[in-house]
Amino acid sequence: MKHILLNLSLFLLILFTGCKNSEQTNVNLVTVEEMETILEMDGVQLIDVRTPEEFSEGFIEGAQNIDFYSDTFDQDILKLDKTKPVVLYCKSGGRSAKCSEKLIEAGFIKVYDLDGGITQWKHNGLGVDILN
Repeated sequence: MKHILLNLSLFLLILFTGCKNSEQTNVNLVTVEEMETILEMDGVQLIDVRTPEEFSEGFIEGAQNIDFYSDTFDQDILKLDKTKPVVLYCKSGGRSAKCSEKLIEAGFIKVYDLDGGITQWKHNGLGVDILN
């Protein structure tokens, strides 16, 4: 009986671990340097998931603001093209990580998440645009 329970437990562990890893293969956590290269590709959708107030204080050139905390967030992300790469960032990486999961669940093909968010971007000496 012990062997059956042990084998069943091992099987379930492998099953759940395998499923979790396969879901995450479409999300790539990228460095600032990698993100600079990705942004040079055609058709990339750069999304800032911070609040509009945070966005107005400075954003990465070419970014579209879709507030993660907005009541319409789930509908707003569905307006993006699922077949084109999406690059996400927030202040430090927490919100963009959650958004990455939502995009994968919604069927997006390629999702990139900036490790450290705009804070790391600025720390690396890269500039931001400011709304007038």
